[in-house]
Amino acid sequence: MLPATTYRVTRQSPDAINERIRRRTAENIARYSSAGPDAIRRRLDELDHEWDIERALQANAASVSLLGLALGALVDRRWFMLPAFVAGFLLQHALQGWCPPVAVFRRLGVRTASEVDCERYALKALRGGFKDIARSQDGNWEVIEKTLRAVRL
Repeated sequence: MLPATTYRVTRQSPDAINERIRRRTAENIARYSSAGPDAIRRRLDELDHEWDIERALQANAASVSLLGLALGALVDRRWFMLPAFVAGFLLQHALQGWCPPVAVFRRLGVRTASEVDCERYALKALRGGFKDIARSQDGNWEVIEKTLRAVRL
C-alpha cells in the first residue's frame, strides 16, 4: 500500500531529522509570536516564498536531467543514462516519498508543504487571523469565502 501524500516524506525521513525540523518550526513560531504583528506579517511573506521539498526536488531533477541531456549530446552518449536515473528517482519519490536527494534536502532542513503550512497557520492564528470565522452548517458562501481568504487558498 502506498503512503498518504501528506506524510510520505516525513514517514521516510529519520525521526531525528523530523524532530529537528519540528523543533525549528516551534522555535520560529515562538520567536515571531512575541515579535508583534508586523514581524508575523513579514514571516508569513517569507513562508510564501519558502521552497518545500517538492519544489526543491523538481528543480534538482530538471537541472540534473538537462545536464545529462547536454552531456549526452556533446560529450558521450552514456550521459543519457543520467536523465533515466533521475526519472526513476522521481517515480520512486512519487510512490514512496523517498529518493536519494530527499535524504540530502531533509538534512539541510527543507520542509514539506505541510510542515511549512503548520508554521503559517500557527502564526495566522496567533495574530488573530481566524477569529472572524464561524462554522457554517448551511453552506453559507460568505463564511466559506472568509475561511478560504484566511487560509489563503
